[in-house]
Order: sequence, then structure tokens, then C-alpha cells
Amino acid sequence: MKKYAPAFAVIMAAILWSFDGFIRQNLFTLPSFLIITIEHVIGAILFFPFLLKGWKEISALRQRGWISILWISVCGGILGTFFYTKALSYVNYIDLSVVVLLQKFQPIFAIALAAVILKEKITKRFLILAGMAIIGGYFVTFGDSPMAEWDDKTIIAALLALLAAFSWGSSTVLGKHALKRLSFKTVTSLRLSVTGAITLFVLISTGQYEMITEMTLDHWKYILLIVISTGSLALFIYYYGLNHLPASHVTLYELFWPLSAVAMDWYIRGNMMSTVQWMGTALLLGAIILLSRDDSLGQTQSE
Repeated sequence: MKKYAPAFAVIMAAILWSFDGFIRQNLFTLPSFLIITIEHVIGAILFFPFLLKGWKEISALRQRGWISILWISVCGGILGTFFYTKALSYVNYIDLSVVVLLQKFQPIFAIALAAVILKEKITKRFLILAGMAIIGGYFVTFGDSPMAEWDDKTIIAALLALLAAFSWGSSTVLGKHALKRLSFKTVTSLRLSVTGAITLFVLISTGQYEMITEMTLDHWKYILLIVISTGSLALFIYYYGLNHLPASHVTLYELFWPLSAVAMDWYIRGNMMSTVQWMGTALLLGAIILLSRDDSLGQTQSE
């Protein structure tokens, strides 16, 4: 049973993330950056004991290790969460299913970025599968609507979702790199601490902290719920799984995120995708499954 624990951890994190969109949509009246700051500061406080315990590991970290930590803290912790939260703020213009499904572009961005940074070779197979995923993503977002009927808010929300996918995809490359030098507990606590410190500094410097006085009790309840479920906790168990599994396997297990989110979006809100969108979903997820079986994915993300 123990050998299945890492896979189960990633699946549990993916299922928790599928709830994340529903929770964040209740915070659409708050600035995205304020939400990110509060959730990471609270998460950093909760995981502070792990930071102290791993201090010997952290003190031995060299330049490349710190670059990895800073990257996952800024791109994964700040930018990815900001773009995703911002995309969900367009709740009246785009379905949750679309925003979540577009996150599955992460492996494509991860491999493309690794090709630039790590000089990995881009194969013809990757280009074909990436093209299939892009076509699938197009149909997921716009269905069979003609270009003249595209809503600008939908386009903006879709672009924000893709930017989030890029931020998180690139963080997978550097996150795997960081896990070679630090335990998953230390990586989690360090990422939360660095992200929390940076966002808190920016929030105070720009004066956005004044919005805290306008937060209601419900706002605080939703943010705390994010921290203890879909935020810090999900991140903790995800890094546990990523630390013990090939990245190609993790990509497959992460498919529980969009699939469960789409099911819940239909069950809770009655948002059912059109036939064309379902065809796009099959094309997108099919391309990602085939891509994850490519050895180059496992090699790229384990660098």
C-alpha cells in the first residue's frame, strides 16, 4: 500500500485543486494580489516549524538551488496563482471548466521552457501533440462560436488561464530541480515563506493592504478554507508525490483535477459544455496523455 502513497497524494492534491476554483470565485470582489498575499502568509506561518527543521538544508543551498526556489516562489506562487485567480474573477463570462482545462497546457510549456533553458531537443512528436493540444484548447474555450461572436472578456480570461499554465509548468521544471537538494517539507515551507515575504512587501509598498479593512468575515473564511485545503495543504502533499514519482506519471495523475472540476461545475452550477467543447476536451487531454508517455517529458522535468 505504501508504494501507492505518492500517486494517491498527487491524485488527492488534484482533486483538492478542482475545488479551488469554486472557492476562489467567491472572492472575485477582492484584488487577486491581496488574496495571494494573505493565503501565503498564513500558509508560511503554519509551515514555519518545517522551515526551522530544514534550516541546515537551506543553509547549504547554493546559487542554482536558490534560483529554483525563487522561480517556483515567484512564478508558481505569485504569478501562476495571480493569473488563475484573475481568470476566475471573470466568473460571469467564462465557465470554470474552461479555465481549469486550459491548465493542462502546463506540460507543453514545461517542455518548451526546458528546451530554451536546459537545451533539451524538441522532437517532431512533441510539435504534433502540442498542435493537437492547441486545437483542442481552442475548441474548449470557444466551442463552435464564429470569431465575430468572441467575447473580449472570454479571450482575456482564457489568456490569463494560459499564463497561469505557463507559470506553473515552468515551476514544475524548477520544482523538480529543487527537490533534488531539499526535502519536500523544506521546499513547501520555503516556497510559502519566500512567496509570502515578497507579496507582503509589495502589498505594503503599494498601499494595497488598506483593502484588508474592507474584507468581510466570509472573505476570511474562504481564504482560510483555501489555506487548509486547496492551497498550502494541497501543495504539501503534491510535493510529497512529485518527490517520489517520475514527472510523466505526475502529469497523468493531475488529470483528476480538470476532470473532477468539470464534473463538479456541471453538478453544482449546471454548466454543461457543448459537444464541440467536449471534442476539444478529448483532443486536449488525449494529446497531454500521449505527451506524458514520451520519455522526453520525464527527462525534461527531472532536470
